[in-house]
Amino acid sequence: MADVLLADVLAASAAVTATRSRTAKAAAIAELLRRAAAGEVQPVTAWLAGEPRQGRLGVGWRTLSAMAQEPAATSSLTVAAVDELLTELAGTAGPGSAARRDALVTALLSAATAEEQQFLVRLLTGELRQGALEGVVLDAVATAAGVPAADVRRAFMLSGRLPETAATALAGGAPALRAVRLQVGRPVRPMLASPGSSLDAVLADLGPDVTVEHKFDGARIQVHRDGDVVRVWTRTLREVTGGVPELVDRIRALPCDAAVLDGETLALDDDGRPRAFQDTMSRFGSDAPDALSPDRGVLLSPFFFDLLHLDGRDLLDEPLAVRLDALDQLLAAEEHAALRMPGVRRPGPGQADAVLDDALAAGHEGVVVKALDAPYAAGRRGRAWQKVKPVHTLDLVVLGAEWGYGRRSGKLSNIHLGARDPDGGEPVMVGKTFKGMTDQLLDWQTRIFPEHAREQPDWGVLLHPALVVEIALDGAQRSTRYPGGVALRFARVLRYRPDRTPAEADTIDAVRALLAGP
Repeated sequence: MADVLLADVLAASAAVTATRSRTAKAAAIAELLRRAAAGEVQPVTAWLAGEPRQGRLGVGWRTLSAMAQEPAATSSLTVAAVDELLTELAGTAGPGSAARRDALVTALLSAATAEEQQFLVRLLTGELRQGALEGVVLDAVATAAGVPAADVRRAFMLSGRLPETAATALAGGAPALRAVRLQVGRPVRPMLASPGSSLDAVLADLGPDVTVEHKFDGARIQVHRDGDVVRVWTRTLREVTGGVPELVDRIRALPCDAAVLDGETLALDDDGRPRAFQDTMSRFGSDAPDALSPDRGVLLSPFFFDLLHLDGRDLLDEPLAVRLDALDQLLAAEEHAALRMPGVRRPGPGQADAVLDDALAAGHEGVVVKALDAPYAAGRRGRAWQKVKPVHTLDLVVLGAEWGYGRRSGKLSNIHLGARDPDGGEPVMVGKTFKGMTDQLLDWQTRIFPEHAREQPDWGVLLHPALVVEIALDGAQRSTRYPGGVALRFARVLRYRPDRTPAEADTIDAVRALLAGP
């Protein structure tokens, strides 16, 4: 079997970009995966999903721009050679590492054609948007391996690693995928909640067999305990154990030997009310705006709402009611009761409204309503979990910003907002706003935005899709001004979301769902 070339990956990428058909995208990727040798499957899968197999490599736009090389005349780079170089780059640290890293990047770019250079630059900087989101790649893996898509998705859910899942599918088929199990110490992709229009509508949709729980304005955490070893991951499966010793101590004190817990953590003030979201995120070493980063001495309080494993028993496939019974038993002792997310199961008349009122009175965002018969569907936003907030909010991608005028002269102010294309294309612009911005935030935007610039016209800056901002809005309206046919109504900035990536932003479908009337 001939080596797969980087040029072959570019051809598949171009085929994916050229179509909006999900089936056609998956077919193009599947064809390349079938050709790939065992050692090529993981990098090919990772690259077509938009990132290096090795994760972030610490190479930015500025570095790559300064290292521009004359392109090669012909394609010669193989997938294996590029992946080997990226592995070496990821492992280069210590004295003399800067020069060695520069040499590696220079060697890579000088061996690449002009088109390959463009692809590699976007891959290394996290800006490779070619329409192959995880869901499309998972479909492609299932097609290439001739296995049920459900088996691929479940294995991915349990391993959290797309390239490894692809390699497992192509090497071992359905039996190998079904052999993948939850492993204490390896994070599971979290189950997500979909937005609900109102509490009454969600209750009518899900029926009476639900739990209604507080929705905190905190950080999602997944905690694994194996004996005395406790590890903590964020929503994006980034490990933060070393930075949250108070959470580790609370979990070590629980009456169990092994557990996997799902929940949220946040910083509370002396009155037990939530501190600003940025206070919580500062504890995770986030890239939050410096102007908003507070005292790093704040303590985090954990609150758990799900239990996926307990002392050798996997609970993922059990109904939520069974998982909650196990969680309540684990946290039954008085000294552990405060770790349970507040809420009510099977609420009677008025009780769900009371939970929402209590959550808002306590300074929280709202509630999450969950079907008690639902298994844990990791990595998915389904109807089984629905969040209800009194104010519509969306996580959107910042596409650009305009120079302000008057009091805001000299500052990047009016930001352009984009919703995620669910088919993996470029974000779809849905509006602009300059509302809700403090002077500190304006200063931060003016300082940070140029670092993500792809163009800097006279009127402002156009950005590579990298920053996610949470927007409050009164709804949406039909519009011929924007390509998605919809525009935000009375949008204002709440905060930036360093815990979210553009791949996790809300979709254009979520914006369209806010349209009133036919």
